Amino acid sequence: MSIVAIDLRPARVSDAAAIAAVHDAAWRLAYSGLIPGRDLERMVTRRGPSWWDGAIRRGSRIALLTVSGEVVGYGSYGRNRATAIGVGGEIYELYVMPEYQGLGFGRRLFAACREALAERELVGLAVWALSDNESACRFYRALGGVAVARGTETFGDRSLEKLAFAWA
Repeated sequence: MSIVAIDLRPARVSDAAAIAAVHDAAWRLAYSGLIPGRDLERMVTRRGPSWWDGAIRRGSRIALLTVSGEVVGYGSYGRNRATAIGVGGEIYELYVMPEYQGLGFGRRLFAACREALAERELVGLAVWALSDNESACRFYRALGGVAVARGTETFGDRSLEKLAFAWA
């Protein structure tokens, strides 16, 4: 009999390479075909282990999801950057390794980030997603998110629409 341990915990500096690996795999899956190839490659390369090491050392709030000790997902969160939305918290990023998607791990990670924001007394939260990223939009809607704002994000010479989902 084998036992699989699933854990949620804060990121440590020693996790930087594992977070970079999740970021790389998840971004390539989510944004291939949406973000122009050269720009996507640049973004993934820029967010390597040293970038994550620096983010953790600067105090960025990053929750990790581990399965049997292996980092398979992360969520970064903090104060909402778009005050016009009217919520206190924001999940900046939420990504799970492709082979672990569709198994409920993203929901668990979302809930952990939401709980951490509530513990900081940041009421309500927002998440931004590219509107063409149908799986992300479907995921946030299934969690009860309501699209409350639109914006654009530019990647190279391409502008893409993004949606803000909010929870009271």
